[in-house]
Amino acid sequence: MARSRYRFGQPDQPHFLTCTVVEWLPVFTCPEAAELVFSSWRYLQAKQGLRLYGFVILENHLHAVARADDLPGTWARFKSYTARRLLDLLVARGREGILQRMRFVPKAHRHDRQYQFWQEGSHPQAIEGEEMLLQKLEYIHGNPVRRGYVEQPEHWLWSSARNYAGLDGCVEVVSSW
Repeated sequence: MARSRYRFGQPDQPHFLTCTVVEWLPVFTCPEAAELVFSSWRYLQAKQGLRLYGFVILENHLHAVARADDLPGTWARFKSYTARRLLDLLVARGREGILQRMRFVPKAHRHDRQYQFWQEGSHPQAIEGEEMLLQKLEYIHGNPVRRGYVEQPEHWLWSSARNYAGLDGCVEVVSSW
């Protein structure tokens, strides 16, 4: 697998980020899996200055618009921590079929781990202004609607669309540019 051509841009700008489970495996099908992501974001908000502008978690990937003083490092820590914790959850739940697929993936190009959870890279795109931010948020929030999971974006529990609609969200978001 080739390294991503995407790079983090200006550190003072929010970035649109995507994290995909290897082989698009459906891992986020239980609340505990999503809660591991949310708890990681809460920790990074409190300790690393992570600012989330929007997010959505679907069964096999997530999107976020985020900013931090060291976003590449913060996001790498997020991916590393959540991969370890989510793999522990899969083991505890006896999800051997998914684990078997994750065992196969790193053998092709990595020798430093037994499993590969996330695909390489996060495809960061710098948000260059409020108009672009709104476009990315609309895309993120519309994802569950386009897939036919819900009628309205704010009906998807694992999305910041709830925050923007004035409902209780899973994690705090920054709603102003």
